Amino acid sequence: MAARLPAADLNQHLSSPFTALRCRSPVPQRCRALEEEPRGGRGSRCGAGPSARGSRCRSRPPYVGTDAVPDVCPDRQVHDGESIMRMLNACELAARVLHHAGAMVKPSVTTDEIDRAVHQMIVDAGAYPSPLGYGGFPKSVCTSVNECTCHGIPDSRELQDGDIINIDVTVYLNGYHGDTSRTYLCGEVDDATKQLVKVTEECMMRGISACKHGASFKEIGQRIGS
Repeated sequence: MAARLPAADLNQHLSSPFTALRCRSPVPQRCRALEEEPRGGRGSRCGAGPSARGSRCRSRPPYVGTDAVPDVCPDRQVHDGESIMRMLNACELAARVLHHAGAMVKPSVTTDEIDRAVHQMIVDAGAYPSPLGYGGFPKSVCTSVNECTCHGIPDSRELQDGDIINIDVTVYLNGYHGDTSRTYLCGEVDDATKQLVKVTEECMMRGISACKHGASFKEIGQRIGS
């Protein structure tokens, strides 16, 4: 996948399934996973992180400050038009942040630099970076370089020519999480690695094509593995 998109192509990028948007929605109160209404009110502080000082966001997820992983609620959720619009808004912001982060991918850039940029863009938009404080996670974005499968923690390591990096952005906005990730090529990448990224993307698209009303998770897995 290309690491950069021209500005003119941003709207197409946001609407493309290649952004792999994943919405996490509020659940009943007893599950304590998320709150439908924002916590903390407009102007509440956005917690820890090097870029948080002096920044403000409208709300924070309830797990912030607890180091706890929220419960998974088994109840079926049915969303009305307002809820769906909140999902779309959260996912659109996540896609814009991901586009911004992907444009930074080049040799000598550190994943800490990407983290700081992601954090600032999210809080400037009045949202909260969902990874920060989730189960004690110390950063605002996940950056997984090369053999790191997922949920890598940004650090001072500089990206090298030939690396691949998955950037996983999640934002919490108006009670909903918008979650998206993409793998970027850094500089000149060898053909075998390009093929790995290409096949992985194809598998993702197969899985997305299986998503419909009544489909089981098993069907999605079977489509990916076929």
